[in-house]
Amino acid sequence: MATEGKLIAQNKKARHDYHIEETYEAGMVLTGTEIKSLRNGRGNLKDSFARVSNGEVWLHNMHISPYEQGNRYNHDPVRTRKLLMHKKEIDKLIGLTREKGYTLVPLKIYIKNGFAKTLLGLGKGKKKYDKREDLKKKDAKREIQRAFKDSQLGR
Repeated sequence: MATEGKLIAQNKKARHDYHIEETYEAGMVLTGTEIKSLRNGRGNLKDSFARVSNGEVWLHNMHISPYEQGNRYNHDPVRTRKLLMHKKEIDKLIGLTREKGYTLVPLKIYIKNGFAKTLLGLGKGKKKYDKREDLKKKDAKREIQRAFKDSQLGR
């Protein structure tokens, strides 16, 4: 899914640790200082995850740095934030996350049409050997590209 707008944060480790099968776009419920801080690019998705509880989707452990001019109205940097999704999507996620091994992982945070959005991935955890296989494929692809580039340059 292509993101339109300004990319704030990206969880690069998520694609390394999980097989992402589907992605969903969700809006975020934020306070005034949180959105100002995000627009300055002060968000971090490391170690964050999403969870469905009581028919609502919540984003846990996402860090948004306090806004510099926020004074007493500033927010808690790692508070749990509500995500906005359609009821049908939430019901589908409830069914899928109850299956063994599936989890909701935030992949990206971006600003789209003035609103903060999160790209959630429905992922299944990779085993250690899966990660090794991916690294081998990546290295082989890099070697092929390097050899092709060298042959094009006539070395």
